[in-house]
This record gives sequence, structure tokens and C-alpha cells, in this order.
Amino acid sequence: MRNAVVLFAVAGGLAVPAGWMARAQTKPEVKKVAVTPTRANSGVEMYKNYCAGCHGLDGKGHGPAAEALKTPPADLTMLKQKNGGKYPANKVSHIIEGGGEIRAHGSSDMPLWGPIFSSLDTTSVSLTKLRIANVVKYVESLQQ
Repeated sequence: MRNAVVLFAVAGGLAVPAGWMARAQTKPEVKKVAVTPTRANSGVEMYKNYCAGCHGLDGKGHGPAAEALKTPPADLTMLKQKNGGKYPANKVSHIIEGGGEIRAHGSSDMPLWGPIFSSLDTTSVSLTKLRIANVVKYVESLQQ
């Protein structure tokens, strides 16, 4: 298995999953650590473990690691509204896979999840596609 990384928020020298870090008194910094596998069939679980650290549990871009990024994470709840009332599932999938430029992330702070998901099970391309599809579907459920 290739070394995969995920962003964690670090404050006061204690590394904890970014999605579960309580607000620290010092500004968090972003560290890259080994990714922890989650169930491929749970978009909720994957979002909480891989996305919420930056985008927040509510998807509004206020996760505990957001302050450490050069550019604030996107508000994922507004994608449908910003796309004429239609959720851009293909574009979201493409971004998660690691395709295309993500200008909002400046220095590419957002990991390329396609290769990371692939590294979780190198024998199954279909599991990688399932992971991406389930995260995309979960983000769709966050739309306002």
C-alpha cells in the first residue's frame, strides 16, 4: 500500500483527527499523517473523517483545520445554489478524484482523494469509485 496522507489539525503538540478537534487557544497548523480507512459504503463516515476537518461537519467551511489553510475551504452547502439550482455532482466527483484545478485551495492544501482512496484497497478500482460516489452523494445532502 502506498503511503496516503490526510490532514489533521494540530494544536499544542497533540495530534487529533481534524474532524474531532476542540477549538484550541493557539491557531492550528495542518499536518499530513497516514490516512485511516473507513467503510466505503458510508458517505457520512468518510465525510466526517476526510472532509470535516476543513469543511466542517455542517459543510460550511469552518472545520477546525480551516484557520490553518492559506485560503478558506469552500462552503459545500452552497454548490447547488451557485450552479443555477442543480447540484454539480460530476464536478464535485472530479475535484474529489483530484482532477482539475482547485483555485480556492491556493497551495493545494486539499488532498487528492482519488489516489488516497485507491491506496486503501489497491486491488479494487470499484471500491475507489464507490468511495467517491458516496462522498459526492453525502455532500449533495448538505445542500441548502
